[in-house]
Amino acid sequence: MDSISFDAVTVRVTVDGTDAPKTLLQDVSLDLTEQRIGVIGANGSGKSTVLRLINGLVEPTEGKVLVHGEDTVTAVRKVRSNVGFVFTDPLSQLVMPTGREDVELSLRRSVKNGRERAVRAESVLDRFGLLRLADQSIYELSGGERQLLALAAVLAVDPKVLVLDEPSTLLDLRNRELLRRSVAGLDQQVIMSTHDLELAADMDRVLVVDAGRILFDGAARDGIACYRELCAAEVQS
Repeated sequence: MDSISFDAVTVRVTVDGTDAPKTLLQDVSLDLTEQRIGVIGANGSGKSTVLRLINGLVEPTEGKVLVHGEDTVTAVRKVRSNVGFVFTDPLSQLVMPTGREDVELSLRRSVKNGRERAVRAESVLDRFGLLRLADQSIYELSGGERQLLALAAVLAVDPKVLVLDEPSTLLDLRNRELLRRSVAGLDQQVIMSTHDLELAADMDRVLVVDAGRILFDGAARDGIACYRELCAAEVQS
């Protein structure tokens, strides 16, 4: 069952200093089958919660999330083997001193032979135009190069689903376009939250999240128009 389903999912969290839990997401039901899905909405709307539910970083308070038939709570290890997650800030997930070492670390579980692992890492780095930077400190790389490196490290293990949480936030125009082309050429199902409406326009389907609910679910152009109207109404109020 190659789909991602949300069945009446609600997420509540307890916030320090408050008596009542805060609702981050309310009664969301979705069946995500399209190849490219964009998630847009204001900061704090619940976008990141939707994404983090997909690989078990957040658990539902009510309802359940299934990824290719596997429950994200009871089968979280299997789910995470199928779902690659790229965070907004690549330094939050690049843990080794260089890109070569980080990609090899990603491959350690699936490729046991060290020589084979090194060859595979070089191939992945070359695919993203990063081979010349493979042995530089990650702190010497630009924001765009780090983001592409984080993407390469996640894709090295060939997940079935790629989730990107606002991946263009730290990128300049050149690296944003490089990211855009890289994502467009992937075989994986891609689910991406973004404030970049041009990136959202590339998607097959767009979800607009507002105050923890799915306000719109449909074609990218219509979803972007809905979001623009929502933002305009909030500015005028």
